[in-house]
Amino acid sequence: MEAFTARVLGVVRAIPPGRLMTYGDVAARAGRARAARAVGNIMRGCHDASVPCHRVVAAAGRLGGYGGHEALKRQLLSAEGLRVTRQRIHGFAQARCVPNTSSAALVSSRGPGRRPPRRSRRQATPGTRGPV
Repeated sequence: MEAFTARVLGVVRAIPPGRLMTYGDVAARAGRARAARAVGNIMRGCHDASVPCHRVVAAAGRLGGYGGHEALKRQLLSAEGLRVTRQRIHGFAQARCVPNTSSAALVSSRGPGRRPPRRSRRQATPGTRGPV
């Protein structure tokens, strides 16, 4: 098993009943903040009953996928005391386990200590291909 996959599964196993994390939250806590899509792929391929994949949801409290079994995901979350209507979790902000961003394990995909590239504030002039 790949190291990132093992970290993701460990993070998901640690989500307590009645609490949620987004795919992005799981990715951040597993050390790759920009790997939300990879977390979704790992969740889709996980068939281990000890991993509560139903507690991982899409951004802003949307239900997200569950291998085509969204009704089952809705039922599992409801059984844990969460209120789910259609494709949203009510009270998502209160149920969300937010990653501890001060943790040393959370390192941006750009690497430690690196800043994002600066953007030019100047606007392109008509007839040119970029900033002046």
